[in-house]
Amino acid sequence: MAERSTAAVDVADNSGEQLLTAEADQSTADGVAKNREQDTDSDEAQESTGTEGPATTSPPELHSGHKLARRYRLEECVTRLDGFSSWRAVDEKLRRAVGVHVLPADHSRARSVLAAARSSALLGDPRFVQVLDAVEENDLVYVVHEWLPDATELTTLLASGPLEVYDAYQMVSQVSSAMAAAHREGLAHLRLNPNAVLRTSTGQWRIRGLAVNAALRGASSDTPQRTDTESIGALLYAALTQRWPYENDAYGMSGLPKDIGLIPPDQVRAGVHRGLSELAMRALANDGATASRHESPCTTPEELVKAIGEMPRIRPPEPAFTAPPDYQRTTYQQGSYGRPAASPRVIQPTPVPPPPLQSRTGKALKWAVSALLIAALGLGSWQLADALMDQGGTADDTTNTQTTDGDEKNVPKPERGKPIAISELHDFDPFGQDGSEYPENLPKILDGDPASYWQTSYYESSDFGRLKPGVGVVVDLGKSQEVGKVDVTFIGSTSVELRAAPGDAQSRPTSFDSYDKVAEGSGTTVSLAPKDAVKTRYLLVWLTDLPVQADDGRWRGRIADIKVTS
Repeated sequence: MAERSTAAVDVADNSGEQLLTAEADQSTADGVAKNREQDTDSDEAQESTGTEGPATTSPPELHSGHKLARRYRLEECVTRLDGFSSWRAVDEKLRRAVGVHVLPADHSRARSVLAAARSSALLGDPRFVQVLDAVEENDLVYVVHEWLPDATELTTLLASGPLEVYDAYQMVSQVSSAMAAAHREGLAHLRLNPNAVLRTSTGQWRIRGLAVNAALRGASSDTPQRTDTESIGALLYAALTQRWPYENDAYGMSGLPKDIGLIPPDQVRAGVHRGLSELAMRALANDGATASRHESPCTTPEELVKAIGEMPRIRPPEPAFTAPPDYQRTTYQQGSYGRPAASPRVIQPTPVPPPPLQSRTGKALKWAVSALLIAALGLGSWQLADALMDQGGTADDTTNTQTTDGDEKNVPKPERGKPIAISELHDFDPFGQDGSEYPENLPKILDGDPASYWQTSYYESSDFGRLKPGVGVVVDLGKSQEVGKVDVTFIGSTSVELRAAPGDAQSRPTSFDSYDKVAEGSGTTVSLAPKDAVKTRYLLVWLTDLPVQADDGRWRGRIADIKVTS
């Protein structure tokens, strides 16, 4: 099944050299290429990079079918430029598609490319397209990276128009957070543009070419944090307006009109979110444009993350509800295979029968029946009163007997709604590799602080990356007790099940099948009340679907509080 791929790393240039591009595709070994990858920005448009003198080394003579390290089979050339080439390839050992940059070992940038690739690989942040290998052998230097078949680059998304407000907010939040983390490790991108930002099918935004693209192109900057921050501002500007915030056209978008300077996005296009418009201007660090709003420019990704956190959170749009079509009642004609409808008939009124017992005999019979009923009622009342009088002397004895026999029924039942103390909490990950999910953070659930929480590991999608059915926390009540309700507070809307171990369990069960589901729900504050009475010592709060956390853009589950009542 052919899928569109956008994972080839952006390394082409339009500064006068001829591009050789090819269509890249799919993650299967025999996939057919579909996506054309190019970088069309210029140094004037970016206004942030410098380049070394052109390398004189000619690119190595490679062809489709060539193997590197007897493992990576080159399939299709994506870019050939300035002494290096980029390829879609197949890792025959792991049977997956990868991307490969190849350049001669004596290339003037070979050392810096190797160093950048190895530094990027050590970061290991899933928000970036990962470097898988960086090798020098047989007079060649090559860098192997991920190939994402389900991702679409921002350039393609903007070809059909600006992004929706929530999508633009998610893009700038996740990209800013990722770049802030990279700069804390001393890594810069310097080539951050719409071709380098990808959105996966799960809605996650990923960045390709961290440090490597700049090394391949010889790009450098004296202020790398300022450079990457301005690039993020340009990405947000383009996402809001479908215009590139410089005079030159780039990435299939028109630039701004000449001689008018940088104007805010909400003046370029009607309906632009005011907060995001101001954020884009602050990231572009245009002092004249931001001074009127009394806001300081953002010059680092960290400042940009802080500015995003101070904005009111933009919530996803409500799913559109499509009203069902009006009910069409099926007539005989519609269900008769074209038979003509029967001609209308005139319905004759049905004669009403006369009321019964209208004759003299009938009236006499009614009076007789009435008299018998009155006599029967009188006789019954007399017999009932006589029986009550006869039993009056023994009423006290009967009362005493009933009190004595009902002692067990009068035992007070356990009070409902009373808080049950939690003895211990245990992390529960029976389907994970190490069977553990941050046990050191479990005390934060019971500390009474809504800002602290226990969290899961991060995953590539809300369904745990399809690696496992869920994770959870086992609640130990100290002894077997009747449970009426469990209230769980999450950070982010989460789907959860309440499961209970058998009431006679003497020790904490370690297998998932030992817990039976008794309730389920979803939300940020979920009240889980079993329909039937549950008496147990061990409860399992089992997370089945995770939210995206705004602070790091990852799919995580976070529990801030658990309360149990009888």
